[in-house]
Amino acid sequence: MSTWRHLPPAARAIAVASVDAVEAARAKDDVAFTEAVEKLGGLDPEQTGRVLGAVVRMLLEERHPDGLDGDDIRAALEHAVRAAGAWRDVDPQVMVVLLVGALGIHETDEDAAVPPRALATHAPLLIDDLLGDRSFASLLTRALAEIERGELQDF
Repeated sequence: MSTWRHLPPAARAIAVASVDAVEAARAKDDVAFTEAVEKLGGLDPEQTGRVLGAVVRMLLEERHPDGLDGDDIRAALEHAVRAAGAWRDVDPQVMVVLLVGALGIHETDEDAAVPPRALATHAPLLIDDLLGDRSFASLLTRALAEIERGELQDF
């Protein structure tokens, strides 16, 4: 696993906390998941949302290379809520916001923003469900590289 040493401190903290949360979700380890969610929820929610949203988008694009429609999004939502709901309390509305936000469909405003704790809880659960047998660390590395490329193009 990567140590993320090459990342700036804020990005490194998000990467480490995200890996911990997704690994705990994959293991269905309630104690470890709660601890990881606390760390992840204490980080900058805008940056955390951007990183985790990029991962969710990549996973959805990999599963649906020809594009997604409403039925695909609904199926992903239902599956993720059912899978996570088997061992955690899940708010389906938060999952909806995460899914459509990752796809750029939902413009987040003050009223629709997902609270940091909800983001930190639901995003790893959604990612866990979408991951299948893929490596989260390698996907996270790709997402961070994509974000970095986008930021460099903005200059």
